Amino acid sequence: MSASVLIIDDEPGVIGAVADVLVDEGYQTLTARSGATGMELFRSERPDVVFLDIWLPDRDGLEVLHALREADPTVAVVMISGHGTVSTAVKAIRMGAYEYLEKPLSYEQVTQAMEGALDFRRRGGGDSQATDSGRDRGEVAAEIQPPPVLPIVKNGRKHQRTIKHSTVIYGLGLHSGTRTAMVLQPLPPNSGIQFLTLPAEKVISAHVTSVAETDYATTLSREGESVKTVEHLLSALHAYGITNLLIKVHGEIPVLDGSALEFCRALDESGVESQRVVRRELVIDRVYEIGGDEKRPDKRLTIEPYDGFAVTYQLSYPPPIGDQYCEFELDSVEGYKAEIAPARTFGFVKDVKMINELGLGSGGRLDNHILVGEDDIINTELRFDNEFVRHKILDIIGDLYLNGFPIRGRVRAHLTGHRDNIAIVREIFEANSPQ
Repeated sequence: MSASVLIIDDEPGVIGAVADVLVDEGYQTLTARSGATGMELFRSERPDVVFLDIWLPDRDGLEVLHALREADPTVAVVMISGHGTVSTAVKAIRMGAYEYLEKPLSYEQVTQAMEGALDFRRRGGGDSQATDSGRDRGEVAAEIQPPPVLPIVKNGRKHQRTIKHSTVIYGLGLHSGTRTAMVLQPLPPNSGIQFLTLPAEKVISAHVTSVAETDYATTLSREGESVKTVEHLLSALHAYGITNLLIKVHGEIPVLDGSALEFCRALDESGVESQRVVRRELVIDRVYEIGGDEKRPDKRLTIEPYDGFAVTYQLSYPPPIGDQYCEFELDSVEGYKAEIAPARTFGFVKDVKMINELGLGSGGRLDNHILVGEDDIINTELRFDNEFVRHKILDIIGDLYLNGFPIRGRVRAHLTGHRDNIAIVREIFEANSPQ
């Protein structure tokens, strides 16, 4: 017998759309337009999965979620909403929901959520020691590869960190153009930063050895699975000193407003926890350099010994951007949130056609990046006079975290991008790896 699903939503259009998708995939469907009717059907029919709207005419969807879990602690519930907030999503996940999706729902989102929820239920659901993805913690831990400890990786002055509570972030993928979501979950000491792809549930380490692409963004990949646009999130994690974290994600990290500010807010909401284990740091022992040769005389990226982590960047574009310069030292979270995190990604009108031909930029919207025309900024007011160069520093802080550890060194950059950031991390890694 095929698996069954109960859809509880007060919008006939949503019920019909979700039901049509699941019937096409061979599932049996039940529908209800209120929390009370939904609970009656659940108790009598015991469906395998429930798709549950946050807003219902007779009660809060979270109340229904609580009642469902009281009736069956292993129930797999997919929360859906067109008016939810990050805090609502976080609360739903903490209450035992398998997934939280934002309307409008795509065919792929519905089918992936259904498949994942069934696996979640088979593994014991919210009543087991499962992760938010439904996989047993031991299974996930077995796949985790902590970052390699190079000879220049030394014990630091601070403790390792993770987050106190799981949190959910959802939005649009800048390059995929699809709605995407991710769950951040604590990990024990010495785990590193790890991505868990959905629905395939493949663990990809946030390490330079996982980097697959650097065109317009940094993409990690493993065995056919990938996670795109990781640099803004990694920048915030580097700034907060978070060394151990599991990131469950659908294909691409949400772009949000094009900066790292919303990631900072999510981390503040979830809380950061010291793990009382000394963290390791990558201590730069000599000068490493990329560019500055005959092929690329105008581009140069260096990193040199320094007792701290500092970045200077010189940017030069035609007007309306012009020449911009910025120096930043990462010595506090507050400094990062004030000076670097708000700086947004940017793109040029002249490049839109080429970016689209590459299959990128499909999620570019007027509110999630700075669009630069021939003579002026087209879609927004700048947050800083030199917002462009500040975003370049944001990217460097994120990309360089793919060495696996917080950095102690000084970076100097001139006209460089993701490819150069990754190239210098690779150079450091190759120069210090055992032969």
